[in-house]
Amino acid sequence: QVQLVESGGGLVQAGGSLRLSCAASGRTFSSYTVGWFRQTPGKEREFVAYITWSGSSIYYADSATGRFTISRDNAKNTVYLQMDSLKPEDTAVYFCAATLDVSHFYFRADLYNYWGQGTQVTVSS
Repeated sequence: QVQLVESGGGLVQAGGSLRLSCAASGRTFSSYTVGWFRQTPGKEREFVAYITWSGSSIYYADSATGRFTISRDNAKNTVYLQMDSLKPEDTAVYFCAATLDVSHFYFRADLYNYWGQGTQVTVSS
């Protein structure tokens, strides 16, 4: 069992930065693949970024490439999402999610078993 808690969201002006954290409980968290997703009202959850348990594979959505950086510290059971050059369209609730393996389907929210409660990110223009 893995429990996830996101933090670091808030209100920021366009062009600013935020760093989201996803803290996990469970001794085996270092074995889990982690994804970040975001959701706005009335829309499905959208893939943002993904990192394997070792950090050897990382993928980003096109909207995040070049602006967001995902990383993890397994010793701290934490995954981070550094978000730079934020835009108003990045406004959403951001969720982290974990699973043991998604193979090449890292963008599919339905394949992740554990989810945090989400943290709101609001980017003002």
